[in-house]
Amino acid sequence: MEIDSPASHEKASLFSRVWWWFEALPKRLTAKVIETASNTKRLAQDDTRRVTHSIKVGLALSLVSLFYYYQPLYDNFGVSAMWAVMTVVVVFEFSVGATLGKGLNRALATLLAGALGLGAHHLANLFGHKGEPILLGLFVFIQAATSTFVRFFPKIKARYDYGLLIFILTFSLISVSGFRDAEILELAHKRLSTILIGGSSCVIISILVRPVWAGEDLHNVIALNMEKLANFLEHPSVIENGDSNDDKSFLQGYKSVLNSKSNEESLANFARWEPCHGQFHFRHPWKQYLTIGNRTRECAYRIDALSGHLNSDIQAKPEICSKIQEACTTMSLESGKCLRELACGVRAMTHPSSAKPQISKAKIAAKKLKLFLKSSLWEQDADLLAVIPSVTVASLLIDIVNCTEKITDSVLELASLAHFESVDPTVSPEKSQVGQGESDKPLTEIACPQVVIILDGSENENPPGPLTNRHIEM
Repeated sequence: MEIDSPASHEKASLFSRVWWWFEALPKRLTAKVIETASNTKRLAQDDTRRVTHSIKVGLALSLVSLFYYYQPLYDNFGVSAMWAVMTVVVVFEFSVGATLGKGLNRALATLLAGALGLGAHHLANLFGHKGEPILLGLFVFIQAATSTFVRFFPKIKARYDYGLLIFILTFSLISVSGFRDAEILELAHKRLSTILIGGSSCVIISILVRPVWAGEDLHNVIALNMEKLANFLEHPSVIENGDSNDDKSFLQGYKSVLNSKSNEESLANFARWEPCHGQFHFRHPWKQYLTIGNRTRECAYRIDALSGHLNSDIQAKPEICSKIQEACTTMSLESGKCLRELACGVRAMTHPSSAKPQISKAKIAAKKLKLFLKSSLWEQDADLLAVIPSVTVASLLIDIVNCTEKITDSVLELASLAHFESVDPTVSPEKSQVGQGESDKPLTEIACPQVVIILDGSENENPPGPLTNRHIEM
């Protein structure tokens, strides 16, 4: 009679686990392939320019590879033809501005470093065989230390950091290789020629084959960020009777504005390298876009704080909320309309003439609210804990109005500097009749979205002014 030992049970268990792993392997591989294909398709559909950019890079590499494959070209350049391939790999970027900036940085840095390297090599030869390596080492140390320190300057780092890096590399390579190679001039000439060929092919293909302009992307990003803020200020509450998650994600679009600074600065830096294209002329005021972006983020921070208070569990007194509700509603609505008008004006490059009246209405409501808060709202025996929530929301809305006014001034300055087209503000009789017809409709049938901010957690049965039944509650 045989008795199964623990070792035999352990071997059987190990064998079953290995067999199960091999049996499930095809299904896991199939699922992984399907997931990868789905992600690839989604990535390409999100921005079809990515597919075009990949094709352009492959085309540029194929063209410069002919200098290595085609024998007559290889006889002229030799192994240095590989520098053209390396240049395409490191220079070709997604946008025209980024490609042109890196290409010019690499070409100018190589030219300057090559000339200085030849001069340093010629000067070191005057000190004989013993003094030459010492002097070359001193030159390499001085230029490397100086160039590295210069890279810490913010403006130089933003635009010329890659050029300084190539300058250090090229000067060091020419100085060091010149000590052993007698044909240093020919080496520098071939390297500069192949780098220019590679960089030129990148720039030409990037401009001629479905170009991606960084300036146009920056222009659209600025307009889109203002639209996201307008969506929040004009949209109904996400907490009214448990609204859907879709509305919540839609309202939280402003959060992407909070972290848009680095992207906007990169696009503005690339846009400065780009030539004239479309409606973007020479010396277009790209810095003004950064000013608008900074002020838009300031407004987004206020909206983020306002969103936190609107979703807070602390309730305000109904009698206090009813007194400030109309002013808060007006400020939210008019600020949102103003931001949307500014976004449409920037996107279409037209003068946003109707933004001024809207921000004026918001400022009037903010002024009335300030006077009311300073006058008769408080009593000697008032409960401050019950008053603070409503006052906080009112204060944040006043700050949002001030930020919106700053954004308006910046956009109007951009329209003046960039010579945006002026639009005739007059309204046709047909449009005026349409507006009069809408004013006679019931409140729930008017197609204009309205917002009511209710701070006491209950719906106001008689909202002030011509408002719909769409509310923001707390």
